[in-house]
Parts: sequence; C-alpha cells; structure tokens
Amino acid sequence: MLLKDIREELVELNQALPENNLVVWTSGNVSIRDPHSGLVVIKPSGILFPELTVESMVVVDLNGKIVEGTGDPSSDTASHLYIYRHRDDINGIVHTHSNYATAFAALGMPIPAVLTAIGDEFGGPIPCGDFALIGGEQIGKVVIDAIGNSPAVLLKNHGVFTIGKDGQAALKAAIMVEDVAKTVWLAMQLGDPCEISSENLTKLNERYTKIYGQH
Repeated sequence: MLLKDIREELVELNQALPENNLVVWTSGNVSIRDPHSGLVVIKPSGILFPELTVESMVVVDLNGKIVEGTGDPSSDTASHLYIYRHRDDINGIVHTHSNYATAFAALGMPIPAVLTAIGDEFGGPIPCGDFALIGGEQIGKVVIDAIGNSPAVLLKNHGVFTIGKDGQAALKAAIMVEDVAKTVWLAMQLGDPCEISSENLTKLNERYTKIYGQH
C-alpha cells in the first residue's frame, strides 16, 4: 500500500472535521501531499466520515491520475491539485462549510481583523474570493488568486479553504477560522467591532509565529 502513514493521518484529519462541527454528512475534505514523491492523498467522494478507512483513501498524481485506490476521489480534487501545483510550500489542504465562516462567504464578505486571534493566526482580515463552480480547477484558481499570505480564504456563496505546511496545520487553520468567525458574528450583533491596525496585526502575527510556544 502506497503512503500508508499519510493515509492513516488523513483518516484522522477528515474525521476531525465533523468532530469539530466544520462539516455535515459527506461535505468537506482534507488532502495531504507527500513532499517526497509529490503524490497527493485525498478523501474519496461521497463517503460518510465514520466509514472512511485507510484503504478508501485515494492516491493521485499532481495531474489527477489515480495512482492507487478503488473509489473516485473528492469532487474538489482538481482544485486541490491546482493549489499544490502553484504553492510548493503547501502540503495540506482543508475544505469546509463551517456555519459562521460560510455565513460571511454567503455575503461575499471578508472576516475583519477585530480580534488578536485573527492577527495571530491569519495576520490580517480573512479574505473572500469570488464565486466558482465545483468540479474543476476553478475553485483552486480563486483560492490562489485571493488567499494572499493568509492560511485561509472564504469562497463566495460556498465555504472555506485552508492551507498549511502539512495536514495538521491546515486543519488548525480551519478550526480557527470557524472559532473567530463565530466571535466576530456575535460582536456584530452588539455593534460595530473595532478593527486592529495593520501595524499591530503584523506584530501579533510575528510574535505568534516566531515566539509563541516551545522552542
């Protein structure tokens, strides 16, 4: 079996999506690119998360050819691969329809940087890209065009894509997007939240990425 360790990790990461209330039924997906072979492992299409197995994960090359797997890969595979081909620094991608973040996407509205947690994780407002249809590379193109230096982007009328140096980093970004989106939405019910200056957002992000945690 090819990339068994990555397949095992991918089952866990995909199952973490419903566990963290980021998706329902079969929506959403996670993929991981193996930095050594360049092959990508992705969730199969239309399978319930509790039913995912190591064997059901699908391995494809960067052009979408199935290398190993008996099922069809996610309908978002072409867009995942487009992102990987255009971002050598990325080895993990997560797509969700989490409620609060997707509410902003339904409005075509970025999530404003009104929390220190947004500065920490995202370095600024979480951008919202244009509308794109599902099934081809179109969504991937929107992600690349709109995401900038952020690990997350909203897709108008659709949902959330997050990226990371590995699958876990992309999952963390997806969880954090929904967490801050909920808080920002709640703040908007009370009034007009105060945005943090770009200078302070930069300081927050640098501290979080370079100083925070164990070294």
